[in-house]
Amino acid sequence: MDKKNLLEIGKITSIVGLKGEVKVYPWCDSPELLCELETLYWKSGTPVKVEKGRVQKNMAVLKLEGVDTPEAAQKLRNHVLYMDREDVELEEGSWFIADLIGLTVKDSTSGEVYGTLSDVTETGANDVYHIKAEDGRELLLPAIPQVIDNIDLEAGVMEITPLDGLFDI
Repeated sequence: MDKKNLLEIGKITSIVGLKGEVKVYPWCDSPELLCELETLYWKSGTPVKVEKGRVQKNMAVLKLEGVDTPEAAQKLRNHVLYMDREDVELEEGSWFIADLIGLTVKDSTSGEVYGTLSDVTETGANDVYHIKAEDGRELLLPAIPQVIDNIDLEAGVMEITPLDGLFDI
C-alpha cells in the first residue's frame, strides 16, 4: 500500500449497538460511498475490511472486521479512516479535494494570479473554492462551469474566468 494514495474519507464519531459497529462522519461526497468500499485504511496504511455498512441519516454505520464489542468500537472513536484513491473511479470533470488544495488559481485570459486554492466547502448546490490571495484576503469562488475553465493537476494550476464583480471589495 502506497500511503500517498490514501485520502481521508471520514472520522469515527461514536459506537452503535452491541456488535462493535461504528458511526462515521463522511468527509466524502456521501455516506453511501463509505458503505460501498470493501477496504478502508488507518493512517498507518494498515487495511481494515468493512464487513457491512449502512447509511443512517447523513452518517455511515460500519461493521469493521475484528471489531466485535462496544468496548473495541469505543477505542476507535475520533480515528480517521482513509480510502485508496485507486478504489474509486472519478467521473470526467471530477477531482479529489486533496488534489485541488494548493493549486495556483489564475485568470484564463490575462494570466493574473489570484492566489492559492486553500479549501473547498461543499454546499450541496455547488462547491465553493477558497482562494488565499497573496495580500492575505480570502476569495470565494463558485465551482461552476461558467467560472472554472481548466484544472491541470500536473501543472498545479486552475484557470478561471471570474464572474463580473466576483472579487470586488
